[in-house]
Amino acid sequence: MAKATKKQALGRGLSALLKDPSNDITTATDKNADKVVGSIVDLELGSIEVNPFQPRTSFNEESLRELASSIKELGVIQPITVRKLDFDRYQLVSGERRFRASKLIGLERIPAFIRIANDQESLEMALVENIQRQDLDPIEIALSYQRLIEEIQVTQDELSDRVGKNRSTIANYLRLLRLDPIIQTGMRDNFISMGHGRALINIDDLGDQLDIYEKIISENLSVRATEALVRNLKSPSAKKPTEKKGEQPTYIKTAKKQLTELLESNVSVKVSETGKGQMMIPFKNKKDFLRILNLLKSEI
Repeated sequence: MAKATKKQALGRGLSALLKDPSNDITTATDKNADKVVGSIVDLELGSIEVNPFQPRTSFNEESLRELASSIKELGVIQPITVRKLDFDRYQLVSGERRFRASKLIGLERIPAFIRIANDQESLEMALVENIQRQDLDPIEIALSYQRLIEEIQVTQDELSDRVGKNRSTIANYLRLLRLDPIIQTGMRDNFISMGHGRALINIDDLGDQLDIYEKIISENLSVRATEALVRNLKSPSAKKPTEKKGEQPTYIKTAKKQLTELLESNVSVKVSETGKGQMMIPFKNKKDFLRILNLLKSEI
């Protein structure tokens, strides 16, 4: 504990410098800027706002609590990165999990690297740094690539140089955004892998995509089995028998899509030729189960 406290106290002198209005630093050429920019500075959490350009849209509560427990014992080992907005006002560039976990346990200060950047530079820094993380899901990465291309106005080749990834890798992620939104959600919730998604991309019709997606979920199909299903669907010789056997009625397809959107869960339905069948509504945990139950009650 003493070691962590000492580590977090390293930037206190620089923090005092930033609190002095006569030494306000807004550009890299300002007096004392060389002492602050790029250094580890101990900042008050209340002076930092969340970055609106953050590509991550959800944070696992259990994972945050575990990180908060670690920070409580060891301190914030890796500083966050912020950009200076105004006098004693900063905005996160990267490290939002550490920022949130520190707030969770009531810390007042956090070690941070300070950068000076405009909005476009901040967006690029946030996206590029977050793309390098190991815990982003494939859709988050794809959306980050898309934002860099559209908002920073770079080509896939230029993006490849900036993020250190092959152009083909970037193209494969971007293709995932052609999947039906329900399938994209399933990938973000770990119902299917990126391998499943890459196989489904080869199907142009979104209805066919959803049919195979539901089969993957209900039968726990591997990526290889999914690829075989896609090949059979695209093969002219195999297409007709597939359509005759196993084709679900329109009312089932429509209802499945409506229920999936209403419950925000990947509902699957099996129906026999006699019209009998069963419906499965997956849930993540007790809280998610109760949420779905309440939604169903409100519709009855």
